[in-house]
Amino acid sequence: MSIAIGCDEAGFQFKEVIKGLLTEKGVEFEDFGVYNTDPVLYPDIAVAVARSISEGKHERGILICGTGIGMAIAANKVPGIRAAVCHDPFSAERSRKSNNAQIMTLGARVIGIELGKLLVNLWLKCEFEGGGSEAKVNKISEYESEYLKSC
Repeated sequence: MSIAIGCDEAGFQFKEVIKGLLTEKGVEFEDFGVYNTDPVLYPDIAVAVARSISEGKHERGILICGTGIGMAIAANKVPGIRAAVCHDPFSAERSRKSNNAQIMTLGARVIGIELGKLLVNLWLKCEFEGGGSEAKVNKISEYESEYLKSC
C-alpha cells in the first residue's frame, strides 16, 4: 500500500510522528508537506494529496490540520475523492468499510497523538465492505458526475 501524507503547520509535529509509524510498519509513503511550522495555505497540500490518489500514484492519503475539517473539505473538491474526518475508532473504521474513503483527515488540536496512531493503524487495516453501502457510494459518484457536467 502506498500512502500520500500531508499537513499544515498545525499538524506538522503530528505528521512527523505518523510518518514514523508508517516507517515502522513498512508502509510506503510520500510526504507532500509541510516541512516546518511556517504558515501555509492548507488547501494546496490537501489538493496535491488528493490528486496523487485520483491519478493512481497512491492508494490512500492521510491529511492533518488543526481540526481535520478544512483538509477534508479541500480534498473532497478533487473529483472521485472521498475524504473523511476521523476522530474516534468508529468513524475511522466506517470511513473505510462503509464509505470507501481514500483519505482520512485528523485534527492535531482535537485528538492526541496516541489516539491518532491508533486511528491510523485501524484505518490502514480496514477495507471497503460493499454490500448495502455500495449503492450509497455509487450514488455519491453519480451526483458528483452530474454536477461536474454542469460546470
